[in-house]
Amino acid sequence: MIPRYSLPEMKAIWEQQNKYQKWLDVEIAVAEGLAEYGYIPKDAPAKIKAGAKFTVERILEIEETTQHDVMAFVKAVTENLGEEGKYVHYGITSYDVVDTALGLLLKESADLIIADLERLAEIVRARAREHKHTLMIGRTHGIHAEPITFGFKLAGWYAQIRRDTERMKAARHAVSFGKVSGAVGIYANVDPKVEQYVCKKLGLKPAEHSTQIIARDRHAQFLTALAIIAGSLENFATELRNLQRTEILEVQEYFAKGQKGSSAMPHKRNPRLSEQVAGLARVVRANALPALENIVTWHERDLTNSSVERIIMPDSCILVDYLLNTFARVVERLVIYPENMMRNLEKMGGLVFSERVMLKLVEKGLSREEAYVIAQENAAKAWAGESFREALESDSRVAAVIGKDELAEVFDYKHHVRNVDAVFDRLGI
Repeated sequence: MIPRYSLPEMKAIWEQQNKYQKWLDVEIAVAEGLAEYGYIPKDAPAKIKAGAKFTVERILEIEETTQHDVMAFVKAVTENLGEEGKYVHYGITSYDVVDTALGLLLKESADLIIADLERLAEIVRARAREHKHTLMIGRTHGIHAEPITFGFKLAGWYAQIRRDTERMKAARHAVSFGKVSGAVGIYANVDPKVEQYVCKKLGLKPAEHSTQIIARDRHAQFLTALAIIAGSLENFATELRNLQRTEILEVQEYFAKGQKGSSAMPHKRNPRLSEQVAGLARVVRANALPALENIVTWHERDLTNSSVERIIMPDSCILVDYLLNTFARVVERLVIYPENMMRNLEKMGGLVFSERVMLKLVEKGLSREEAYVIAQENAAKAWAGESFREALESDSRVAAVIGKDELAEVFDYKHHVRNVDAVFDRLGI
């Protein structure tokens, strides 16, 4: 059972305390790299690491004066150090710290989201196997089309979630980079070997090229991967919302004892969580647009990306984490009504076999156009209330080439779902 979600892990990643701790981790790694290659005293990093500390409150207090968050952070840290404090932030620029730390935050967030996706995939996979042979009507344009199974529908979700997982893994790789290359990325005051040292120490890779920042196409890839995940979830949630409509009622979100659906109508049982998933997915997708616009920068640096990223990155990561956990809970506890699926499947009096009828007539020697017209004319009678099968049996054109026993075989649901096993095997379900 998926527990009720309370945002603990993802929220903690994006708390200010953790962000500043990541900044400090980068500063210490830079000091160690500088000492390793003889640019500062060998004993400086150990002294910095032992004495460096900060509080969020003190950083924000200093920032009121500096109007610069990294300078406020550096001052707060060095207030607690002695002579070795002069080697904090030595030879580097703000975004050597900020972007490298951001790589760590995004990498940690990606790990959680990938785990969420893999858990959701397993829940969907289990329910797909459970309903592998549960017959239902397939719909196109909202209209009855041909028979499928509910497990087949869920198998499509499973395949999509696997693609989302691969996209998220690629996005994780794209942002797992750091940079320690100085004010415009030209390594004027810091050795590239220090960058190599820092990134290896922190579990990142050095950006192949950077300016004052890491190029934002990497971060755009990350945000668009989240947006696609959100789109997948909205797609699935919208399907459940439609299938829960009173006139269809093939599935229903779990409704707990004591739960209320409406303040005015005691009978109501609404697809509340699916609607929530569908709505919040739009926020995630909207956040991808400024990430794409952030790819553009004036020369080697401007600040247009900075303020935007303080909102869209934590919000999108937290939202997608929440949506994945919420939808996993929906699927795991989803109430499924096979009897309603069968009732809806049979609602149109056999019209779902119209293509089979047409193909059988072609097989018997009619042209495709002739077969289509015969099937359509008899389907029109069924739309008016007559049984499609009985209409066909009374049509002399059909009776001349298809006997009743052969027509009965045409009206067999097994034909439509005979290859479900092949699809499941292909997906490894």
